[in-house]
Amino acid sequence: MTRYARITGTGGYLPAEVKTNDDIAQTVDTSDEWIFERTGIRSRHIAAPDETASAMAEIASRQAMEAAGVGPEDIDLIILGTSTPDRIFPSTACLLQQRLGVRQGAAFDVQAACSGFIFALSIADQYVRTGTAKRALVVGSELNSRVVDWNDRATCILFGDGAGAVVLEAAEQPGILSTHIHSDGQFQDLLYLPNSDVGIDDERYIQMQGNEVFKVAVNTLGRIVDDTLAANGMDKSEVDWLVPHQANIRIIGATAKKLKLPMDRVVVTIENQGNTSSASIPLALNEAIRDGRIQRGQVVLMEAFGGGFAWGSALIRY
Repeated sequence: MTRYARITGTGGYLPAEVKTNDDIAQTVDTSDEWIFERTGIRSRHIAAPDETASAMAEIASRQAMEAAGVGPEDIDLIILGTSTPDRIFPSTACLLQQRLGVRQGAAFDVQAACSGFIFALSIADQYVRTGTAKRALVVGSELNSRVVDWNDRATCILFGDGAGAVVLEAAEQPGILSTHIHSDGQFQDLLYLPNSDVGIDDERYIQMQGNEVFKVAVNTLGRIVDDTLAANGMDKSEVDWLVPHQANIRIIGATAKKLKLPMDRVVVTIENQGNTSSASIPLALNEAIRDGRIQRGQVVLMEAFGGGFAWGSALIRY
């Protein structure tokens, strides 16, 4: 019998504090109009001082597990995408494992910047398909506000905090149709977060050459859309929903145009969440499933692009 992996539950968490574009304009030379026109962002959520990536991940994970009807004893794999871990080690996934009371299986982090959730989902899919795991928890959780220079207009307007999670279970019918992940380290200097603690860089905040990142992202995501559909022998018209990484409304629009999808078939959360990095896709997926837009049996394309450069896609039949 062929074995597949299927998403059976989703969850999400956004911190209570909201920072608007007008709030940012109090400290840097910008405006709500300027930010929204260029990015599609109006506000973002900011974690409280005592919140951590694992704490946010716990809330999102418990929601996903409740939706799937499973408990800690049912989870045998946890993979967590993050670029803002609680500690260098143990992994944030291990800390989440402890918070949830999961006592079996493996737990580890994946670091692929904004593509972290897609990479984690791809890995979990392989574990479930091969029978190594029966039920996996896949999470993206980020504290971007801690690694953004709030005096840098180019980056501070973009990012927000949050966590999203899905439960992935073994199934007899196809759920995840395919995943595709890629990296190209030659672009490492266009978007990166230094690690000054080990003496490599003096900076402590996200560094980005926005125009160059934009150009590569649009071209790369266009290619991966074609590659993903071709791998499944599927036409663009068969895709019901696009759930993209929420980096910039212009990038999202360009990908939708490539798919010939109207924007009302694209899940867009960037306006009130900003770029939550690895959390953005599971947060958007959770929102669209819970509000009834995405229905069982529909085909969903998820795609992301981030530092590395690392990019990826997942085509699923929900």
